Amino acid sequence: MSDESRTPIQGPVVEEQIEFTLVELSRAVGADEEQITALIVEGVIEPLASTGTGEPLASADMGTGAPRSTRMNPSQQVAARAQWRFSGSALRRARLAFSLARDLEVNPPGVALALDLIDEIGALRAMLHRMGR
Repeated sequence: MSDESRTPIQGPVVEEQIEFTLVELSRAVGADEEQITALIVEGVIEPLASTGTGEPLASADMGTGAPRSTRMNPSQQVAARAQWRFSGSALRRARLAFSLARDLEVNPPGVALALDLIDEIGALRAMLHRMGR
């Protein structure tokens, strides 16, 4: 392939170690905070644990999936949202999710299903690659 036929790709490189706040993620994706929160509720993306471990929080920890008796009130949810941090992979997933929703008019549960299937295909391909096939 000659150098003349190559087209440079432009864009920011986002490393896994970079963390975004909810506001930063919203701006990077071009969506409002409520749209990002809808992705979290659907399980498309998850905030990282506030302990600095880099592990995702469980939905129940965010007040979105906990039993009614342990759910956060609205002011607690706002305070919790201010503490949320997201990884570079959450940025990629959120961008893909909004792309699917916008371009293919897929609703949030459909986006979650599509991303789960994309992840599964990737895992199966990696397994085939490891097996040498």
